[in-house]
Amino acid sequence: MEISRGKIVSAQKVVVYGPEGIGKSTFASCFPNSLFIDTEGSTKKLDVARLKKPTSWSMLLEEVKFIKNNPHKCNTLVIDTADWAEILCINELCSKSHKSGIEDFGYGKGYVYLAEEYGRLLNLLEEVIEAGVNVVFTAHAQMRKFEQPDEMGAYDRWEMKLQKKTAPLLREWADTVLFANYKTYVVNVDGQGVQSGKNKAQGGKRVMYTTHHNCWDAKNRDNLKDELSFSFDEIAHIIPAGAAIQSPKPAFETLPPKDEPVQEQLKVDTPPVEPPKQDPPKEDPPKPTEQPKNDKPQIDLTGVPKPLADLMAANKVTVEEIQQAVSSKGYYPQNTPISNYDPEFISGVLVGAWPQVFNMIEAIRDDIPF
Repeated sequence: MEISRGKIVSAQKVVVYGPEGIGKSTFASCFPNSLFIDTEGSTKKLDVARLKKPTSWSMLLEEVKFIKNNPHKCNTLVIDTADWAEILCINELCSKSHKSGIEDFGYGKGYVYLAEEYGRLLNLLEEVIEAGVNVVFTAHAQMRKFEQPDEMGAYDRWEMKLQKKTAPLLREWADTVLFANYKTYVVNVDGQGVQSGKNKAQGGKRVMYTTHHNCWDAKNRDNLKDELSFSFDEIAHIIPAGAAIQSPKPAFETLPPKDEPVQEQLKVDTPPVEPPKQDPPKEDPPKPTEQPKNDKPQIDLTGVPKPLADLMAANKVTVEEIQQAVSSKGYYPQNTPISNYDPEFISGVLVGAWPQVFNMIEAIRDDIPF
């Protein structure tokens, strides 16, 4: 068994959550060489690199796999936001199981299935981390009533706007959880005291909290101050700028091979040789310019629902290939237009099980029976 000792510098897993409009996306854009998966379209006003907005959970997973296989595309992958990504996950689960909502599963099973499916995303992002790419989640915040088991009464606290089993998963997965909020002071204005008099809120400075408090969730593993200004400069020193995975140094170092003496070569004086004279090349008549050929014609996706069309375009799948795969399983005749497919079949089978559908299409391309 190999034992390593000491700190290991690696890519970071960061979650930033707070109320809407506080600047979470702008904060995430300051991470080194960031690339956004914008699930809610909140980066339209920002000059950032982004992948196409995912219209389904399967498309979101495909985009994460693309970064996992091409880690040189960015140094930081930003998923903006975690709660809108969760909505995509819920929609796909309900489409697969023909449910109208997460509550229709009964006995809280829907939230268990949701946590399992969301865990697949976090496991996939763990591979992105191992490839040396930082991962940042942004999330909205909401207030919830919290009752402490060993105390009487309840109080309000800020939490991520996620379902009750998804939020703990994301907090446990992250290295750093930052809560951004406006720092507000309550000031009495009528001289009768804060408890019984008239009060007014003042302040509004944007700050972020890095440690747990009764009123919010936060954590860090780098001894950050409890309260910091909401600026990336405050945490820049803990975020690696590039591929930062380092393996521990081996216990024994192999020495480089000794340099062997180089034998001197005998110098032989040879008379210079003049190059033969050549006639000037004849000019060929100009060739007519050829129009560039379009080797990859655009795939016509007219009439295809957008979630399926996005997956087809990303994987260069034609309508005919979808029809052939569907007919091979006996769902519809091969010449049936996709626009005539049952919408639940498209969302639950074609989009919901896209990896399996695409494997079938690749098998058809290779003429492999399945």
